[in-house]
This record gives sequence, C-alpha cells and structure tokens, in this order.
Amino acid sequence: MTIAIREHEPRLLNVHVTEDEISVFLADGRTVCVPLAWSWRLSGATPEQRQNYRLIGDGQGIHWPDVDEDISVAGMLSGSPARRRIPD
Repeated sequence: MTIAIREHEPRLLNVHVTEDEISVFLADGRTVCVPLAWSWRLSGATPEQRQNYRLIGDGQGIHWPDVDEDISVAGMLSGSPARRRIPD
C-alpha cells in the first residue's frame, strides 16, 4: 500500500518587526521569531524602512524594497540568516 503525503510550503499571513526581532505568523498557526541581526540590511535600516515590507509569492517570503532585502519563511525555519555579500 502506498501512502501519499502532500507537503505544504509554510505560508505567512502577517509580519511584525521590532528593534530586536522579526516575527512571522504562519497560516498553520505557528509563530516564528528570528533576531533582527539575522539581516544586516534590516539591522542598519530605519524603523520606517523596516515597516515598509510586502509579502512575496503566496506568503513564502517578505520583501523590504527600501533596503532590497528578501527573507523566506523556509530560511527562517531552517535557521539560515542573510549572508553579507563580499564584492568581487
């Protein structure tokens, strides 16, 4: 007998950003928080820039246009902070 399991990508419904952390509220009822320091771009952003975000995809991530930062729910769940790019 074969059992099919449908995996669902985690999808966020809402975001809350403070001076210290990014909290996302997922469609399945979970809340995930990561330190703001995970994103060097957001760490250096103004409070206004941190509040100017939009959800991307079908809730798979968050985009902050003022600082050109994207964070995925999958990255938050896997413990993958944003990496600082080293210029060529």
